[in-house]
Parts: sequence; structure tokens; C-alpha cells
Amino acid sequence: MEIEELKAVVEGLLFASGDEGITIKQVCKVLEVSESAVEHILEELTYDYERKDRGLMIMKSHEVLHLTTKPEHSNYFKKLLELPQTSRMSQAALETLAIIAYQQPITRTEIDEIRGVKSDRPVQTLTARSLIEEVGRKDSVGRPILFGTSKDFLTYFGLTSLGELPPLPEPSEEDNTDSNEADLFFERFSDEIENNFNE
Repeated sequence: MEIEELKAVVEGLLFASGDEGITIKQVCKVLEVSESAVEHILEELTYDYERKDRGLMIMKSHEVLHLTTKPEHSNYFKKLLELPQTSRMSQAALETLAIIAYQQPITRTEIDEIRGVKSDRPVQTLTARSLIEEVGRKDSVGRPILFGTSKDFLTYFGLTSLGELPPLPEPSEEDNTDSNEADLFFERFSDEIENNFNE
């Protein structure tokens, strides 16, 4: 495989690894090449991204590589978040938001385990809408990102603190209705969130 093709594959791996990121050793295993070869590819990619006509950069934190946007473009990303959203928030996003609200700080993998499905897209949606944010990294293998609710979350739900969240009911066999307090809470305010972003 030629160097340009290898660079393209590494770029794809960085993108696909998302918030979790990827280590050089993991890239080596995937490509079946030496560590020095991967480091050379990363150097070339980093050089490519330094050009003004590129909007991405490679960030290395605790030996984990991430593909991220350039800080000098942050004002444009803020403007994007301020644009009205035309799509309604999905049930998956609301479900993910409820899990994060009650279980924070929590990693995306832990959210996946609770929901039983991948939560990449809901997490991206909630982050883009400033309802959740990164609050740190878990002290475990790969140091995955921990998510929590943001100040905007409190504002949109009319709360002054997380202590005002309704308590989760004790699980029971009879609890098969949609009338428990927590469900009603998110049901009541989901339209308010959407209205705020659709105005």
C-alpha cells in the first residue's frame, strides 16, 4: 500500500474512532505496519492539516490520538450551534439525555450498555445542541470521555441545579406504564427543548 493510501486509511481510522480516539499501537495492528511507519504517516498528516485550506488537526492526549477541528475556527462552530434546528429531537436523543442526566458522569460505552444500542449519533446531537458536554476522562484503559449535562440543559428544563431532577422510581414488576415521574418530566419538557431550537 502506497503512503498516500496509508494516510487516507489512518485519517479514516481517526475519524471512525470518534471521541474515544485511537492509539498508535492500535493503528499498527490494523495496518500491520511498524510503529515508526505509523509515526511517519502521522507526521505527514499533521503537516497536511497545518495548511490553511484544511479544517482539521490531530490532537494527542495521554497517548490517544483524536481528529478534531482547529481552535482558530471556533467562532464559526459557535455560529452553527446558534442556527435554528429544523429536525425534531429523536426519541433516542431524549433517552440518551435522560441516561446522562441521571447517571453522569458517564462514558459513551456505558450509555451504550444501558440502552443496548450504539449511542454515537444521539451523543453527537446532544453535544451539538449544547445540552451535554465533556466533563473529564475516566481513569481506565483509553481514558474515555465522560459526559455530563451542561448549564444549557438546566436552563432549558427550568432547573437551578441537578438536585431538582425528579427522583427515579424504584423498579417494580408493576412499573409497566408511562406515568412515572421521570418519564413525565422528560415528556413535559421535550417539546420545550425543541421549541427553543426551532424558533
